[in-house]
Amino acid sequence: MSIVAGVDFGTLSVRVSLFDSEKGHLGAASAEYPLKRKCEDPDYATQSHQDQMNALVIAMRGAIAEAGIDGTQIEAVALDTTGSSVIPVGENLEPLDDYYLWCDHRAKEEAQQITELAHKERLEAIEWCGGVYSHEWGFAKLLHWLRHNPGKRDRFVTAFEHCDMVAATLCGITDAKQAKRSACAMGHKWMWNPKWGGLPSQEFLSKLDPLFDGIREKLAGDYETSDKLAGHLSPKWAEVMGLRAGIPIPVGAFDAHWDAIGAGCREGDVVNVVGTSTCIIAMQKKANLVPGVCGVVPGSVHPGYTGVEAGLSATGDIFEAIARRAGTRVSELSKGLEDYRAGQTGLLRLSWDNGDRTVLVNSELGGVTLGWNLIHTAQDELFAAIEGTAFHTRIILERMAEYRVPVDRVINAGGIPQNNQVLNQVYADVLGKPVLVPAGIPTSRGSGIFALLAAKAFSSVEEAQAKMCLSYKTYAPQPKAHAIYYRLFEHYRTLYFGLGKRSAEPAAIGHVLPELRRIAAEAVRED
Repeated sequence: MSIVAGVDFGTLSVRVSLFDSEKGHLGAASAEYPLKRKCEDPDYATQSHQDQMNALVIAMRGAIAEAGIDGTQIEAVALDTTGSSVIPVGENLEPLDDYYLWCDHRAKEEAQQITELAHKERLEAIEWCGGVYSHEWGFAKLLHWLRHNPGKRDRFVTAFEHCDMVAATLCGITDAKQAKRSACAMGHKWMWNPKWGGLPSQEFLSKLDPLFDGIREKLAGDYETSDKLAGHLSPKWAEVMGLRAGIPIPVGAFDAHWDAIGAGCREGDVVNVVGTSTCIIAMQKKANLVPGVCGVVPGSVHPGYTGVEAGLSATGDIFEAIARRAGTRVSELSKGLEDYRAGQTGLLRLSWDNGDRTVLVNSELGGVTLGWNLIHTAQDELFAAIEGTAFHTRIILERMAEYRVPVDRVINAGGIPQNNQVLNQVYADVLGKPVLVPAGIPTSRGSGIFALLAAKAFSSVEEAQAKMCLSYKTYAPQPKAHAIYYRLFEHYRTLYFGLGKRSAEPAAIGHVLPELRRIAAEAVRED
């Protein structure tokens, strides 16, 4: 019997869950930290490393208290974090600034320059991240920071992804070269791959900007999958969290990737981790590159497979924005959505409010809603937004299937599916596939599984999943609704590629608004 702690750092809070290898979930607690925004700059989004570490201590002690155990019984801690959250550090791993959070979109110009030069130089790495380097990712954010912080450049030692920074901090590591780096984080966001010897060449990076001279050496170190250890818990952090010093901490990964493991992901599954944004996770034995899909990385989700990541730049954030504009909460606005029929609003909504992460990878896009009339409500828009995120998900899954990524089962994980049956049913109806939803909260269960592996309670991910993962509730597609969504999806796909690509061929769209009206009228007649 082993007791471990699984830690999940989300966008606004950290959750700590305690697991027993025999009894399963013992207890959990969470603590919040602020997200820093600027009214004058909607692309700005940062967080303090110290705020997050303080929250971790609160959540850990809260979970221990809820479980009613002695913290020294905990045999390992594993942690996942948001991805594309980048922090520059100086000597002794001192933060030189806040994290550029995943939703910080200031590095658009830098990302475009990286993409253009990568194609000009025929850099193989660009093909492994879908052909477009995102403004959310590491090199773009680091270059933006270097360009805009000349007074701090002389103190810059290296930069870390969030999961690596937290692990190094907990292990008491102060030498950047001694800190382990996550193959998951660096592969998906920094163009790292053993296939070409790690990171892009220094020659390429210096051509991008002389500010990157020597950067490859500054990012050097051991790059590992999560079956390896980042280190062991330091006495300092053991004392403040109420744990035992010296317990193992495996190399971390991204929250969505470990959420997929915690949701029972296996080859052939696609896991939609639906939260403020959506991460779409799959894994395959053979690496198949997928244009427009933002990451194909060996060992990133499961150490023995190639991980595939795609996603939507905003999902829950869109729902929250609709409710905020209406002066209410999503929970209130959602009351009665179960009575809505497919297509009844006459609205068709493209979920680009925070740009497009996959398939277009275009940060310059904005949300589009077609079909408004004078009596539409905020609740109508919310339902249309749920439909729109489902349509976008179908775009992505079709692209993955086209390039031989198996899509046999669809699992809706993350926080939103636990509390939104309407969303799960709409996704099943739009995708035309059963949607499985874990019967309980899978968040931090994946990190618990990797903690149990580090504690040697199980010998493989699959063995741990068989014991620790939850059962599912199944949402089957409704034939009538699926038929309507099939019609709507044809229009959505036309608009998605027609409006979303500068190079798109001219497309006839004059029939779209009349068709939205016809479908809405049909839904009303069925009532």
